[in-house]
Amino acid sequence: MDAVEQYLTSLQQIYSTGAAVAETSYYRALENLLNEVGKKLKPKVRCVATPADVGAGHPDFGLYTSNQFQRAKDHKPIPGVLPERGVIEVKGWKDDSFLTAKGAQVSKYWKKYGLVMVTNYRDFVVVGRDDYGKPARLESFRIAESEQDFIAAMAHPRKTAKEQGDRLIEFLRRVMLHAAPLTDPEDLAWFLASYAREARARVERAADLDALLALRTGLEEALGLKFEGDKGEHFFQATLVQTLFYGIFSSWVLWSRDNGARADARFNWHEAGWTLHVPMIASLFNQIATPKHLKPLGVDEVLNWAGMVLNRVDRTSFFAKFEEGHAVQYFYEPFLKAYDADLRKELGVWYTPPEIVKYQVERVDRVVREELDIPDGLADDRVVILDPCCGTGAYLVEALRRIHRTLDEKGGDALVAQRLKKAALDRVFGFEILPAPFVVSHLQIGLMLRQVGAPLDPDSDERAGVYLTNALTG
Repeated sequence: MDAVEQYLTSLQQIYSTGAAVAETSYYRALENLLNEVGKKLKPKVRCVATPADVGAGHPDFGLYTSNQFQRAKDHKPIPGVLPERGVIEVKGWKDDSFLTAKGAQVSKYWKKYGLVMVTNYRDFVVVGRDDYGKPARLESFRIAESEQDFIAAMAHPRKTAKEQGDRLIEFLRRVMLHAAPLTDPEDLAWFLASYAREARARVERAADLDALLALRTGLEEALGLKFEGDKGEHFFQATLVQTLFYGIFSSWVLWSRDNGARADARFNWHEAGWTLHVPMIASLFNQIATPKHLKPLGVDEVLNWAGMVLNRVDRTSFFAKFEEGHAVQYFYEPFLKAYDADLRKELGVWYTPPEIVKYQVERVDRVVREELDIPDGLADDRVVILDPCCGTGAYLVEALRRIHRTLDEKGGDALVAQRLKKAALDRVFGFEILPAPFVVSHLQIGLMLRQVGAPLDPDSDERAGVYLTNALTG
């Protein structure tokens, strides 16, 4: 029995006695659920009932990390320490958690602890700080719309857990990790992938079929393909979500480059299309990432959460560990691993270290020069380059860098950038089957051309020679 099924079963057993007190009788079931989630985190997070009053009253629970206990077996944390991961206010399931979250008691806890989760056992609402340090409702999760619906859901704990358990567990993990430092690429990959899975679940459950059809049509037109049959529907949903979330991440990387380490700077995902300076990608993103299309599906709310997470990242530490110049290109593999490990394995998305990419491109360039007797190697206009499974464009970008170096070594002039651009458009090609890396490869090539002074023209149909197709099917 998994943690959510056990939680619902325990609630049902207590409720069926007819003698339960609305709030406190169910404490143990919630505490056990939170501890099951917390023990799988690093460091572990422990839920402690009725922590000591440190000047704001007694919250129902506190979330402490394992290093806040003197010894691992201790039941109480070190005296005087504040719960590092926030506190929890619990009400009976007749109460409205969203109204409770606006009340004076929660406000008092927020001022002391900074993060409060309010729950009536069926709704979970997180109150924290917005990007400017002011109180704000952050995330929320709902098991059932009403008390009666919740009672019905508890009567079938296995079914309810199967339908909603994974999403509830991920929500609670995000709550427990909200106050944790965010510096490592793997941690950010998990957060974005977690939000992406929540967005995909909302798309799958979408009742507004017109909004879904509009998104599907827009994506098909932008990418030049059709999503057909059940497999096509699944691929459409995965494509939509990956494109949205990876587009936002890519935009954040570019925005970070422009804003440096400015602590007061705040990224706004709604402006991502403006940040993505590559015409085809900006057009695609602006076509699907609109309130008109996303709001009816509830996806805009999840993207807001993702935007707040990106604003929590310690950018200096992040880019120190994950070279900024390669962040967009090489972040996709850990993102896809966290988002959909089976899809990553099925489609062979594996990280290739930049040192290997550079060596292989240099080796090919030398073979062209020495064995085919073409002195300029890859820079010769007669040489056509094709990567049939180009992924995020690592080899294409490195080939263009090699071409650029050769042209510079020959005594580069004002025409070097234009010759490089012509190569990118006319004789350096890539095929890719996955839309998200296809988008990233376009982005990478477009950024490189902009950096050397030959950007793609936003008012024309200029685009890199990368195409969305299966190279093995003819």
